[in-house]
Amino acid sequence: MSVLVQRPGAGFASRLKRARGAALAAVLGCQLMVVIDATIVNVALPDMQRDLHFSPAALSWVLNAYTLTFGGLLLLGARLGDILGRRATFVSGVVLFTVASAVGGLADDAAVLLIARAAQGVGAAFAAPAALALLMALYPEGRERMRALGLFTAVSVGGFSLGLVLGGALTETLGWRAVLYVNVPLGILVAAAAALVLPATARESRHFDLAGAVTSTAGVGLLVYGLVKAAEAGWSSTVALGAIAGGVALLAVFVIVERRAAEPITPMRLFASVTRSSALAGRLLMVAGNLGMMFFLTQFMQDVMHLSPLVTGLCYLPMTGAVFLATQLSARYFTRLIPPRKLLVAGFALQGLSLLWVSQLSVGTTYVDLVIPFVLFGFGGGSTFLSLTNSALDGVHPDDAGAASGVVNAMQQLGGTLGLAVLVAVFGAVSSGISTPAGYTDAVSETFVVAALLLLANAVLMFVTQPRVVPAR
Repeated sequence: MSVLVQRPGAGFASRLKRARGAALAAVLGCQLMVVIDATIVNVALPDMQRDLHFSPAALSWVLNAYTLTFGGLLLLGARLGDILGRRATFVSGVVLFTVASAVGGLADDAAVLLIARAAQGVGAAFAAPAALALLMALYPEGRERMRALGLFTAVSVGGFSLGLVLGGALTETLGWRAVLYVNVPLGILVAAAAALVLPATARESRHFDLAGAVTSTAGVGLLVYGLVKAAEAGWSSTVALGAIAGGVALLAVFVIVERRAAEPITPMRLFASVTRSSALAGRLLMVAGNLGMMFFLTQFMQDVMHLSPLVTGLCYLPMTGAVFLATQLSARYFTRLIPPRKLLVAGFALQGLSLLWVSQLSVGTTYVDLVIPFVLFGFGGGSTFLSLTNSALDGVHPDDAGAASGVVNAMQQLGGTLGLAVLVAVFGAVSSGISTPAGYTDAVSETFVVAALLLLANAVLMFVTQPRVVPAR
């Protein structure tokens, strides 16, 4: 019997609160694993290349294998949670993620590591949408949900920079295998806790939308692969452009299939609301600007400022602290007192202006020059993420919670991949033929200007589409 089933007698409210807290901890633990894994491997790549004899081209697939399976299977994983039961899907995904992490840590061959990273992505694609859907089921609309989403947001945003810190520390002290092994004890704990405290959802006797599953998985997978290939080989690559075109075509077929399906894998009604649709687009643009900035800034701090991987990771702590503070203020005050449009416009504008500040880099830039824009950037992002998530899930029927969560996560994955592909192309065009530190710095600066424009464009989109009043809770 689920621990959340009501029992008569005194103390039920306190037992329910404790049960919800334990369930929320399991959900947050899963989200932390999934988010950290997107960045924790970055600083370990040189050591992996040495030990497993990766070629420079193949090394990028340590990151891309995870991104490709995670992004490609998200919509399928989300709907499986709705049909097969979210707790079962969540636990299965966490177990697969944990086993794959252990196999990757033991790998003595490049191919084994890449297969393990791909399997991690599959586990994450099943667990991540189920985690957000379970959180929505645990906390109904209102203040409690906003606080829970605040914690979820803090973990989601702060986990990216925390991954850099943790990756640097583990790589320097224990070696690159530790960045994979760290998932094993956490995964075991999360899976065990989930099996005990998460509410069970019944399996539903529904027709499985096979055509939708195939076209969405293949379409998103091809699109992600094309963007990854464009980041590697440039936007003139025939393979990259062909994959992107094929992905777009399959996604167009997917929309047609979903409009006609009796029980679609992603109901088109999720996009009927302008508020929800623009919030999803806003999430894509936000992640594109954020992850692209962190990718290049991390390299700048190591290659130009000559900081170690550990110190580079620690440099992100002020940003992480600002994110956490802003998300907690948003959960408790901002989202209840400030209309979504004003909050989102202000947050994205602050992020964009902060990036324009950071773009004034030079070979003499020190960390002191970066601290203030770091804090402003983190505060702007933290103040928007919760409201953006809430808008993306606004008015979603409980039966569609898993599908909606899958779309939210898919936008995040596509945003990161798209942003990196675009900014790598910009960097390559600006830095072509330039090998001096000054030339490299100028190219990074131009790249930051483009990332800032993405975030400022997002502020304009939010101004046009988001509600002008605080929604009733």
